[in-house]
Amino acid sequence: MRVLLVEDDPMIGEAIQGALKDVSYAADWVKDGQTALATLGCQHYDLVLLDLGLPGKDGLEVLASIRGKDNPIPLIIITARDGLDDRLRGLDGGADDYVLKPFQMAELLARMRAVLRRKGGTAVPVLSNGVVSLDPATKEASVNGGPSAQLSNREFSLLQALLVRPGAILSRSELEDRIYGWGEEVESNAVEFLIHALRRKLGSEIIKNVRGVGWMVSKGA
Repeated sequence: MRVLLVEDDPMIGEAIQGALKDVSYAADWVKDGQTALATLGCQHYDLVLLDLGLPGKDGLEVLASIRGKDNPIPLIIITARDGLDDRLRGLDGGADDYVLKPFQMAELLARMRAVLRRKGGTAVPVLSNGVVSLDPATKEASVNGGPSAQLSNREFSLLQALLVRPGAILSRSELEDRIYGWGEEVESNAVEFLIHALRRKLGSEIIKNVRGVGWMVSKGA
């Protein structure tokens, strides 16, 4: 999953970005609202973490611009503004959640998972196509209810990207886009290496190769 962090405080931004990368999110960080909007216009993201007290364009203005373009991207406000009016404006303006600073990363990560589940149309915490199940909280996967296999961060990211859209073919560049953030070196044959590792853990038929196009997981049962 790829996350856009919009936060002008260097210490907070660095801490959140580092924590997101530690749990396998590809996390890009921008420090003002105008850059955030420009970035969203040219790069796919799965979720936005948006501070309100931004230089230039305020976070609520950024939110209004995003929703004004009918962009349904999951978005969580992270802010020190604890007034009721701010919370109401944020939630009524289209934010999916409103998290007050200071917060524990474990809580923010749980709220991110909950928002992503709701946006995906499910209340179930485990991703599944009916055959493969993936638990985002533990990074464990299983096949047909069998024993669970522990995945590495990048194995998890790749399988998660496929399971979010079962039946859809994702190209190498689309998968790399979900795994790597800005400035991260894309290793040669990284996608093939990760798919080989997942097949070893879960079975050779779990991820299908569509020659010359990309990879997919079936829609399952």
